[in-house]
Amino acid sequence: MTIDLNADLGEGCDNDEALLALVSSANIACGGHAGDADTMRACARWAVAKGVSIGAHPSFADRANFGRTEMAQIPTDLRESLLEQLQTLRGIVHEEGGKIVHVKPHGALYNQAARDPELARLVVSTIREFDPNVVIVGLAGGALVAAAREAGMRTTEEAFADRGYQSNGALVPRGTPGALIEDEDTMITRILDMIVNRRVQSIDGQWCDLNAETLCLHGDGAHAVAFAQRIRKALDAQQIKVAA
Repeated sequence: MTIDLNADLGEGCDNDEALLALVSSANIACGGHAGDADTMRACARWAVAKGVSIGAHPSFADRANFGRTEMAQIPTDLRESLLEQLQTLRGIVHEEGGKIVHVKPHGALYNQAARDPELARLVVSTIREFDPNVVIVGLAGGALVAAAREAGMRTTEEAFADRGYQSNGALVPRGTPGALIEDEDTMITRILDMIVNRRVQSIDGQWCDLNAETLCLHGDGAHAVAFAQRIRKALDAQQIKVAA
């Protein structure tokens, strides 16, 4: 049994290099919500050195709100903005001897594309224009994954141990009760359920099927590295291999 562990990096935390020793995939912020040339270069260099698969983590161009504010209408310049972010990161990654293997949208863009087929198709067509061979990472069961498959793109379905789920498989919106799970024991139990039993319990108690191919470890918590180490120990105990 195998699972990919991914972490969002280059977002202003000081534990990026430490997390790269524990994950198999890295999603590097490329300027839309966070990150600059220096952080992109540092994360790319560390990922290449540690043999971690590199991905781009583009978003709505909204640094003031960390890319977490949803847009009532799809911005007309979204395609150009995403291409600029992706191409900027690609140039830096290539200079560091690496290659962008996957693309995972960030924040509001990720969540809106998971439920809005029109936005999902726009995101997919933009990524395909950038590179038709990359893997698109999206919420398991969401519209982005469906749109990518319709376009003939490869996909990886993602799950979150520290986020609450609704009974339809969508994440509980941030800022509402049950959106974040902070108890580490609960998260470990959920991780193993997601991987071994391919299911997750929603906030109303229902069990939902879940095709978890990659698991996101958020790196912005105070104990992110220690918890990532604990996750690796739990997976090792169950003989679950971590690989991109």
